[in-house]
Amino acid sequence: MFISLPLPPVSYWKKEKSKRRRMAKSSADDEELRRACEAAIEGTKQKIVLSIRVAKSQGIWGKSGKLGRHMAKPRVLALSTKSKGQRTKAFLRVLKYSNGGVLEPAKLYKLKHLSKVEVIANDPSGCTFTLGFDNLRSQSVAPPQWTMRNVDDRNRLLFCILNICKDVLGRLPKVVGIDVVEMALWAKENTPTVPKQTNQQDGGGPVEATVTESDLKVSVERELVSQAEEEDMEALLGTYVMGIGEAEAFSERLKRELLALEAANVHAILESEPLVEEVLQGLEAATNCVDDMDEWLGIFNVKLRHMREDIESIETRNNKLEMQSVNNVSLIEELDKLLERLRVPSEYASCLTGGSFDEERMLQNIEACEWLTGALRGLQVPNLDPIYANMCAVKEKRTELDKLKTTFVKRASEFLRNYFASLVDFMISDKSYFSQRGQLKRPDHADLRYKCRTYARLLQHLKSLDKNCLGPLRKAYCSSLNLLLRREAREFANELRASTKASRNPTVWLEASPGSSQSAHNTDTSSVSEAYAKMLTIFIPLLVDESSFFAHFLCFEVPALVPPGGVANGNKGGNYNDDGKNSADLAALNESLQDLLDGIQDDFYAVVDWAYKIDPLRCISMHGITERYLSGQKADAAGFVRLLLGDLESKISVQFSRFVDEACHQIERNERNVRQTGVLSYIPRFATLATRMEQYIQGQSRDLVDQAYTKFVSIMFVTLEKIAQTDPKYADVFLLENYAAFQNSLYDLANVVPTLAKFYHQASEAYEQACTRHISMIIFYQFEKLFQFARKIEDLMYTITPEEIPFQLGLSKMDLRKMLKSSLSGVDKSISAMYKRLQKNLTSEELLPSLWDKCKKEFLDKYESFAQLVAKIYPNESIPSVSEMRELLASM
Repeated sequence: MFISLPLPPVSYWKKEKSKRRRMAKSSADDEELRRACEAAIEGTKQKIVLSIRVAKSQGIWGKSGKLGRHMAKPRVLALSTKSKGQRTKAFLRVLKYSNGGVLEPAKLYKLKHLSKVEVIANDPSGCTFTLGFDNLRSQSVAPPQWTMRNVDDRNRLLFCILNICKDVLGRLPKVVGIDVVEMALWAKENTPTVPKQTNQQDGGGPVEATVTESDLKVSVERELVSQAEEEDMEALLGTYVMGIGEAEAFSERLKRELLALEAANVHAILESEPLVEEVLQGLEAATNCVDDMDEWLGIFNVKLRHMREDIESIETRNNKLEMQSVNNVSLIEELDKLLERLRVPSEYASCLTGGSFDEERMLQNIEACEWLTGALRGLQVPNLDPIYANMCAVKEKRTELDKLKTTFVKRASEFLRNYFASLVDFMISDKSYFSQRGQLKRPDHADLRYKCRTYARLLQHLKSLDKNCLGPLRKAYCSSLNLLLRREAREFANELRASTKASRNPTVWLEASPGSSQSAHNTDTSSVSEAYAKMLTIFIPLLVDESSFFAHFLCFEVPALVPPGGVANGNKGGNYNDDGKNSADLAALNESLQDLLDGIQDDFYAVVDWAYKIDPLRCISMHGITERYLSGQKADAAGFVRLLLGDLESKISVQFSRFVDEACHQIERNERNVRQTGVLSYIPRFATLATRMEQYIQGQSRDLVDQAYTKFVSIMFVTLEKIAQTDPKYADVFLLENYAAFQNSLYDLANVVPTLAKFYHQASEAYEQACTRHISMIIFYQFEKLFQFARKIEDLMYTITPEEIPFQLGLSKMDLRKMLKSSLSGVDKSISAMYKRLQKNLTSEELLPSLWDKCKKEFLDKYESFAQLVAKIYPNESIPSVSEMRELLASM
């Protein structure tokens, strides 16, 4: 059934429409928002054109087509302008709310850089858009998306931005995603005709066109009710019986209906009063129950709080008791371990304080030492908790262990000192152990070392217990074994010399003594050097082994003995690699080796002296043998052994130098003799001596022999020159004969010995010089006038021309003829006289043919020069030709 109600008056609809417009009012019309924005940018001299609330997000569009906003944040966008002279700058400001709800600037964009305005196409509402600026640093990051409350707000903001860009900047950005026709219709419908506001600045400056927020407001006066509202109203009015023209009746009807509705509402309220009273009573009862319940709960809460405190106290006491129990158990375990560590086994205590050191008991002694070492180490702080270190029980036990250690070390050291002495005394008392008359005995220390090795582990434990105890033990071992080694070397050396048969060579080698015969020098003395080699062969390996055994047996922490290189650090005792860690042990070992082997070198020296007396030249062989052993011991010999070999080498060199000095002294004696002629006796004797020296060379003794050669020959040549000066008339003959004899006697040796070859060439040069001087003297003696005439001509040719020489005093053609007659008449007799003179003073007839050939050649060369001078100065004078003279010399 249709109910007819009175229509409201027209003023009612005006009020309703105005109310709806106020409810839909945009935040762009919010004056308070504008004032807050102006306060936020105060001091920037910028003017707010438009301010509007937006939501900022980084948009992600899903398949559903709905916009998912991630962390959307409320923001306010404000358009502002700033005038500077004739230019106007436009800005887009982003403001955010602080914690106190106050707006504060967040970002600032210059509209001149606005390049793109894009409405997000997938947003169904069309209220989301982005603004692209061309000056952003990172274009790869997506720009923020701005979401408006409705499309009108969106259009209002974008329309304002476009107007500012057009009027102020003179250009428009790119617009994407907006229907231009729709935008134009919206602008026409919502934007009245807005004249540009012009402000003259400074008397007619450029016009600043701004679009204000009021320009964009819709004029309500023009259009009170929209067309749609009018249609709705007409449809509503059409439902009523009366038409719209009966406004008065319609209004009265509506009033009556309103009054009826109000009366009905009041009647309904009055009818429901008993029910309300009943509800109120029920609420009062429920309130009382709730109050009682609250009181009970308060009481229960207090009791529960006290109970909870009691439970916590009980749990705390229980935890403490449990922790105390666990700690007590751990403490008992630790104390049991400590007591076990502090306990001294009775068997070890008795062994350390009074046990025997016999060989069968050594295993127990070693076990006791190992236990004592471990127990002492266990009471040291790194192995023992520092908390226990200051306990009285630990201190007392450490003192007890130190006493055990001192007692045992003292007992063991005393036993070992006596043991070393008794071993050596037992061996020395047995004479059959050493070399005896008619029997050379090689020392054998195998049994001695076997007995010593029984106590090697004991010495290592003694070192770990007390390093200082090793010093006296080492001295005791060295002093005892030194007696044995020296006795062995002395007995062996004595028997070695007694059993070697060799006749002694005469000590006169280079002196012309009538009693000496050449056969005496040919006596075989090789047994002497063989005896020396045997001494080294037997004792050098023995001394090396003893040094190595001593170093390891008495616990020296050193590397392998004597690597190549010489005496390390200048230590007298030996040569060792010093890596910086065991230099103290090296010094101690060198000192101990000196004590161990010192004195044994005297027996080696005695063998060297004995060999020198028999045959001094055997020093060469012994030097080579020593060098060979020295080079062979570089890898494994003990330091003292290398030192011994070096001293032997030096002593042999000194002995041989003494022999060389005595021989040189024999050569120098010839200088004091009466005038000597012919070949000196020491020249052929030196050849014999050199031949034998070459036979004795072994190994590295080459340098020793070459040095002797140099000294011998130097003295020989000096002495020869001094003897020749005693009689200058025959000096050249004396020299050439002796130098020729030197060459003849050493020809074979000079071909194989470079040092002698050098002296051979020196003698050859001296021989040639003596020959030249002697032959020139003989030629000038026989043909003095001839060659003096030629010398005068040669002297004048330096100052005058050859044509003027025949007119000089004593050089005329007549003088030439007289000289030729006196010198060349009977020239064959003169040449024969020259030959006899050469033969007269020569004692070595084998030299005469070569000397006469040289004499003829020298005379022919001089005569040829004379003939050339005569042909040049006296071209018309005739003299015997060179060919005639050559034939004459050849026939004689």
